[in-house]
Amino acid sequence: MADMIKRLPGAAQVYLEGKRLDEVECIISDLPGIARGKAVPASKFEKQEYFHLPDSIFYQTITGDWGEAAGEDGFTEKDMILKPDMETATAAPWTGDWTLQVIHDAYDRNNKPVEFSPRNVLKRVVQLYRDKGWEPVVAPEMEFFLVARNLDPAHAIEPMIGRSGRPAAARQAYSMTAVDEFGPVIDDIYDFAEAQGFEIDGITQEGGAGQLEINLLHGDPVKLADEVFYFKRLIREAALRHNCYATFMAKPIEDEPGSAMHIHHSVLDAKTGENIFAKADGSETDAFMYYIAGMQNHMPSALAVIAPYVNSYRRYVKDHAAPINLEWGRDNRTTGIRIPLSSTQARRVENRLAGMDCNPYLAIAASLACGYLGLIDAQMPKDEFKGDAYDGEGDIPRVLGQALDLFEGASALHEVMGAEFARVYAIVKRAEYDEFLQVISPWEREHLLLNV
Repeated sequence: MADMIKRLPGAAQVYLEGKRLDEVECIISDLPGIARGKAVPASKFEKQEYFHLPDSIFYQTITGDWGEAAGEDGFTEKDMILKPDMETATAAPWTGDWTLQVIHDAYDRNNKPVEFSPRNVLKRVVQLYRDKGWEPVVAPEMEFFLVARNLDPAHAIEPMIGRSGRPAAARQAYSMTAVDEFGPVIDDIYDFAEAQGFEIDGITQEGGAGQLEINLLHGDPVKLADEVFYFKRLIREAALRHNCYATFMAKPIEDEPGSAMHIHHSVLDAKTGENIFAKADGSETDAFMYYIAGMQNHMPSALAVIAPYVNSYRRYVKDHAAPINLEWGRDNRTTGIRIPLSSTQARRVENRLAGMDCNPYLAIAASLACGYLGLIDAQMPKDEFKGDAYDGEGDIPRVLGQALDLFEGASALHEVMGAEFARVYAIVKRAEYDEFLQVISPWEREHLLLNV
């Protein structure tokens, strides 16, 4: 056991210093981004090179039903071989004993990566960049709400009660007083993050009631997706300690802004380490423009991945801090594609369309795929938009069904993300959408029951 602990990342070693490791959670992300796996005693994990789970975990909808995506072999629930990536070993500091979490990668019986495993999808896209001599860099921003416990789905979601005894107030963006309202929860978020070895770039109050944003430092896409995957669980656990919920729904509360996962992208030359978006004199390169064009041309087809649920499309509302189009602009938060103020070396493209309800592996993969296709297509974007982009008409799908239509026909995107992933994802999301269409909403009962 001592030898295994010596090989762990530094933060995990510090966490276990002087302690006896009891358990290891062997986990993998499914399509929605839920952690699947099993917990094993530490003594067993030390001797375990891999474990098995059925491939059917990737055919499940968010409701626990199934999409008919098993392929020619039929629904036999074949075992996958799940191998640990020990660089992802990190604490589970909310547990009652000394526990580690380890993310695993999925392989088939021929030792080939399972193509529809989300982490493998992202690795595939990153490798395409590296094959061209490029190193992609991303920085995600995570928005979420702290809300009162909601035990009845028929009841509307309400803001949590803060330290003052009042419900969290809306329209208090960047207020430090508003952040202080959630102090005990935020303290636990910081403590859990430190125990897991994660560096938070900052926490701010957003515009919604009880809405916060956490920014992460830029870096390797797979590592950052792992952190977002871990952070979602970390934040939920911190909230539960204080009698509230953390929700990553794209639009949990009516008349409040939605929650995004903005993704910042830059691309480095693998040999020189220089940002390919900037020339030596600091001016913008053609590659920078091609990347923006890739976002404009391919993001509509990728929307079903970065906005994966029916609720996701409730976020795209004019003047509610979410984009409704694919315009691009410099330092303009009304556009779907924003170029932030930055130094030359930090020049980047921000995708503001992704919702926080996304699977981080798949959303980052899809966003990178759009930029990659832009670099390959070598087309220029539309002219920069200047002014308030909410004044224009929206040019993105308004409902999940329309987004799925575009995704299913996007052969170029399928080639980058993987044809088998695209096949499975479309089937599972169609099944999920069909489930939703069978549900009669309160709006329908209120306005149609006696009036039509």
